[in-house]
Amino acid sequence: MVATLIGWTGDWDLAEECAQDAFTAALVSWQRDGVPRSPGAWLTTAARNRATDRLRRDTTGAAKLRELAVLARDPDGPVVEEIPDERLRLIFTCCHPAVPFPARVALTLRTLAGLSTAEIARAFLTTEPTMAQRLVRAKRKIKEAGIPYRVPPVEDLPQRLAAVLAVLYLIFNEGYDEECGERDARRALTAEAIRLARLLVRLMPHEPEPRGLLALMLLHEARRATRIEDGVLVALENQDRSRWDRALIDEGVAVLDEALAMRRVGPYQVQAAIAACHATASDAAGTDWPQIAILYAELARLAPSPVVDLNRAVAVAMTDGIAAGLAMVDGLTESGLLRGYHLLPATRADLLRRDSRAAEARAAYEDALELAPTEAERRYLRGRLEEL
Repeated sequence: MVATLIGWTGDWDLAEECAQDAFTAALVSWQRDGVPRSPGAWLTTAARNRATDRLRRDTTGAAKLRELAVLARDPDGPVVEEIPDERLRLIFTCCHPAVPFPARVALTLRTLAGLSTAEIARAFLTTEPTMAQRLVRAKRKIKEAGIPYRVPPVEDLPQRLAAVLAVLYLIFNEGYDEECGERDARRALTAEAIRLARLLVRLMPHEPEPRGLLALMLLHEARRATRIEDGVLVALENQDRSRWDRALIDEGVAVLDEALAMRRVGPYQVQAAIAACHATASDAAGTDWPQIAILYAELARLAPSPVVDLNRAVAVAMTDGIAAGLAMVDGLTESGLLRGYHLLPATRADLLRRDSRAAEARAAYEDALELAPTEAERRYLRGRLEEL
């Protein structure tokens, strides 16, 4: 509904306010008159009427209404059928190159995925006030630059693709990071991310990275049922592989093969290849850690980040020995680049535990416990502490 209103008014703030007004009106009207036959249409009409009233009271808005009326009668007006989904269309609009990359992604997550500012800040490893300011600046930039709500021409799609892919993957990750009390809402997010990724593959059939992202999502989704048991996070090596969704794994591997056949390897294809190594191993002992270490080295080249380096450290530890992996983790700790990121001490703790250094592992697990953002992860860390 917000996407439709933004497309009609071109005003982010007005669209969000009128959508909220429509829901407020529904709380009163539906309680009195009953839920309408088509609730979505009722809400969209109410929000659109509210936007029309607001525009009529404003000189600039009145001009906008006249412009909309002309476009409605103009057979040569803007055509938007190239992207047959209102939400995906708005994602491409948000991802205009005039807006800084992190702000593009953050604004899209806030407007379209309904994620809170706090959730987006967590995804970007930053603070909520910093993210709030970033969102305000992004909206202001779009308004001041007069960035239009329209499907970009075909030649402009690739330069927006990286941000669009980042948005879809963050939507997926937010849904994948489920807590027991909100599983339905979280699974709706992952389902929507996969749906939009499939649309993107059809929209850009000659681009390999949308396929890489879709493969990555499918391979992760295949393991969802075994990630959390009784409210406790389950480590990959301890998950019940007989419960993994083999149809999703087969589809993910097939989609990845299609992407790799285009011979333009990107970060999502490499991440999908790592996920495929885990998903296709018959058991934890059969995991091809040397191949995963090579893939992480390639990922670090294509998309360098301290989080990638941390994951690579685990693969190196499993391939070349715990000491080699710990050296990499200690280097990251000293750099301070992942300060406050709970998986840094958690990874260090796990490697120390495997190296039979119980006292040091306990201290690291306690550090991780203080930083862990979800109860499922905290329960997992408490369990490790109890084992030690």
